[in-house]
Amino acid sequence: MDRKRWVRRYGVWLASGWLFSGCVSGPEHSEVATRAVPPSRGEAKGPDRPAVLPRVMIIVDEQSLGTIATAETEARAIRKLLERGIPTVDQDMVRANLARGQQILQMAGDNRGAAALGAQFGADIVLVGEAVAKPSARRIADTNLRSYQAVVTLRAVRTDNAMSIAAVSEDATQVGIEDVSGSAKALRAAADAALDRIIDEMLAKWTPSRSPAAAFSHAIELTVGGMDQIWKVRAVRDTLRARTQDVRNVVQRSYTTGVAVFAIESKRPAEELAEELVLAPPEGLKFQVLDVAAGRIQLRAVEP
Repeated sequence: MDRKRWVRRYGVWLASGWLFSGCVSGPEHSEVATRAVPPSRGEAKGPDRPAVLPRVMIIVDEQSLGTIATAETEARAIRKLLERGIPTVDQDMVRANLARGQQILQMAGDNRGAAALGAQFGADIVLVGEAVAKPSARRIADTNLRSYQAVVTLRAVRTDNAMSIAAVSEDATQVGIEDVSGSAKALRAAADAALDRIIDEMLAKWTPSRSPAAAFSHAIELTVGGMDQIWKVRAVRDTLRARTQDVRNVVQRSYTTGVAVFAIESKRPAEELAEELVLAPPEGLKFQVLDVAAGRIQLRAVEP
């Protein structure tokens, strides 16, 4: 009888201990279950995205082994831009309309050329630069391995005012057995590093040209020929400075053999400002348009 009573008491004690331990440990398990899970790599926050994303065109002079034209950087750029939802110019359309190689590279040789070319294809920003990969002169020790080094240099140019808003340069070294694959690996590594940096900087500094923050964002060089008398120079200068609603910081850079050059900051892009100047010329003069490109206007002043 005592033995049965002892067994019953022992059973009750075990059950109570189990229930009690469950009550004590319950909150701890609950806390573990509800603990915040660290965000995945894809959810990490990057720099603030502008409300209006720019359309980007890529022009990179890339050479592998010093002479072989490749497009590793261009391919990586398109992929990274699309991953961030940034629209790009159709590179196939560019190739169809322009001869690939020296022609397009010469056209984009400076900021103005790159901006003009990008504007032709509806781009807001042009990523222009160079990429090159070369192998080391010697193999590594007594193996068939060789190191390959690549350098990628990029700059982002606005097409509305031909100004650079970001520039980077990155290099990378990879080890490989075969020249083509080894140089391609080095190019991809350098391109990834350069693109990650320049895309962040580009987005941080990009402001659409039509937003209030971008007022007077168009730096324009205005060249006016036919200025054979000094009163014409003064008339053009005074007319520009009177256009306070859309032009500021008018500086006369030079006047030589009948040609005056002005540097101005404008709310309007070059093509729109050229139209306004033709419609509202200085008194006693009229303008003929010779050339208009991104950040540049060439006019000739003639007497009516």
